[in-house]
Amino acid sequence: MTGSADSHVAPVTWLFGAPPIETESMLTAEPYTVPVFDEICTASLEALGRRGVSSKEMQDLLLARNFEPHDVDAEIARLERVALLDDAALAESLVLALRKKKGLGKAALASELRRRKLDPEAIAGATLDEDGQELERATELACRRAPQLRALDSETARRRLSAFLMRRGYAGSIVSSAVERALAPSSRPVFR
Repeated sequence: MTGSADSHVAPVTWLFGAPPIETESMLTAEPYTVPVFDEICTASLEALGRRGVSSKEMQDLLLARNFEPHDVDAEIARLERVALLDDAALAESLVLALRKKKGLGKAALASELRRRKLDPEAIAGATLDEDGQELERATELACRRAPQLRALDSETARRRLSAFLMRRGYAGSIVSSAVERALAPSSRPVFR
C-alpha cells in the first residue's frame, strides 16, 4: 500500500519478519470515518498509555467523551483484535500485583477486579486458587504480622491477626489455619 496526496493513510513499512496484513480492508471495514478514527484512536491510546484498562472501562471512557456508541464499539473491537484490550491478561496482571503489593486474598482480589469492570470469566480465571496457595500466602502474611502483636495476650493477638487477614479478603477457614500456624509457639522467635 502506498500513500497518495488524497489518502489519509501514511505509507506502511513492515517490520522485518512480520507478515504483511491487508491494511486497506482494515480501514474500510471500520464503520467510522477517518477524522473520527483519528480522534477515538488518540483518546483510547492515551487512556491505555496511563494504565491497563478493561474493555468496559474503555467503553465508559469513550462514551463519556461523547463518541457515538457504534464508533466506540468499533474501536473496542479493533483494540481487542490487536490485543491492546485483553480483560483476561489485565486480570492476571492485577492479581499478581495486588497479591505482591497488598497481600490480598481471593475475595478482595475479586472485589477489586469487579471494581475495575473486568469480565466475570476473566475474574474467575485470574482468582483461581492453584494448589491451595491461598493458605500459604495467608500464613506467610500472618507470620510477618505476628511479631508486631507479641506484646498482647494470646486472645487479643489471635483476634487482631484474624481481623487483619479478613480485611485482606481471606476466607474464614483459611484465616483460622493461618492464625494457628503464625501464633504457634514454634513459629515465635526466641529472645534471650
